[in-house]
Amino acid sequence: MSEQNPNRVLESETRPVGGTEYSWCRAITGGTGIAVIALLLSRTPKLENLQNTLDKLQIYHPILRSNIRFDASSNSFSFVTSADSRVEIQPFDSASTAQIIRDSDDPCAEPHRIILEHELNKNTWIDPHRWTNGEAGVFFVSIYDVRDGEERILTFRLNTGACDRTSAVTLLREFMRETATAAAGDGCGGGGNGPVAETAGLGKAIEEMVPSGKGNKPFWARGIDVLGYSLNAFRFSNLSFVDAEDSNRRSQVVRMKLERDETLKLVAGCKARGIKLWAAIAASGLISAYSSKKLPQNQGEKYAVVTLSDCRSILEPPLTPNDFGFYHSGILHTHDITGEEKLWDLAKRCYDSFTSAKNSNKQFTDMSDLNFLMCKAIENPNLTPSSSLRTAFISIFEDPVTDEYTEPALVSVAVRDYIGCASIHGVGPSVAVFDSLRDGKLDCAFVYPSPLHSREQMDGLIQHMKAILLQGSASSF
Repeated sequence: MSEQNPNRVLESETRPVGGTEYSWCRAITGGTGIAVIALLLSRTPKLENLQNTLDKLQIYHPILRSNIRFDASSNSFSFVTSADSRVEIQPFDSASTAQIIRDSDDPCAEPHRIILEHELNKNTWIDPHRWTNGEAGVFFVSIYDVRDGEERILTFRLNTGACDRTSAVTLLREFMRETATAAAGDGCGGGGNGPVAETAGLGKAIEEMVPSGKGNKPFWARGIDVLGYSLNAFRFSNLSFVDAEDSNRRSQVVRMKLERDETLKLVAGCKARGIKLWAAIAASGLISAYSSKKLPQNQGEKYAVVTLSDCRSILEPPLTPNDFGFYHSGILHTHDITGEEKLWDLAKRCYDSFTSAKNSNKQFTDMSDLNFLMCKAIENPNLTPSSSLRTAFISIFEDPVTDEYTEPALVSVAVRDYIGCASIHGVGPSVAVFDSLRDGKLDCAFVYPSPLHSREQMDGLIQHMKAILLQGSASSF
């Protein structure tokens, strides 16, 4: 890895957003697609060194120093980089932070989870017509003083259209690596030798990189699929809505953790059955949601699951996690639930349904259909159950984030804990799962729209999911 060249001249670049990026630009105005990483720090970083680290990350990942430009005349969006763009750290003193925590509906929760929720609901992109000069940045950084300097919470807030989960994870890892390098040198944080590799410009939209022939779908087939998705949406069941009328929605988060031995048993159970972890988590969610309704025996309901797959490795040309942007695609699959389902049988059914669709390239062939329907749901909430803007019951990633940060490694960079997820209170599922394996332990952040769903309701759902997972993983293979 080479040293950053201090005399390097940065270039400006502009490109229109692609179809998937456009759907995120539309969704973000309602509150879906605000990605946040919140790090709980045990000591205060030097702002100068922190700024230096952020500057380097923006140099090596140009999309982090870009703006989204809105053209009102054509109702279109584009990404624009500026050579002199620089993220500014917004500080919040202990009094401001304490007020945010007091205003939370769960003030006794982990402070960084409360601040994470606060950031998830700060919508810089809510009205493109009011953007300064028609532009808004994609990357914002804040630092919160907790308990009169005893702790700090550092947050990264990003527009999901420019930074998917893989990009956010890379950003976190490079920030931690940079900080660790500096800490080894002077113990203050910031500085270092920079990220692993430099990315080229703003990159391309995912639609431009679909392998030849894999995204093709006949015109009539596309029309039938769009109609089918639309009609089936009225048949989808959801978690019961607590308040579908309140238009002032916000994203809230519930966290679930498993111990190392519990995680090992669960992962072993998945491997023994030839499935991935996401299928077990999704299946536990379906069983828990159906159970919460106390329906008559064998009364069936149809639930929709969206499994998000990172397409980087199968694009042309292939990309790596160091290529920032949005390169995920979702596959929607549905499952009839009667209350008789067992965890592993349902998990296998979920996994097989998704795998069959993926083998048929539905992550590419249905991409534009789902983007179109997402935008139509935003324009016409009445197309969704109770005008809730819920397009599925649960969304989950095909692969969890795997971090090998041990506690000593985190301590070396003054990080006590961290949480990362994205908002969904505009349009999206009832539950979005952001799962990770940290030092061998499963750690999940569940994001949901409030007051459409309540914290009490979600706590109950997720505690039941945990019990189902533990009971299933404890059973013999």
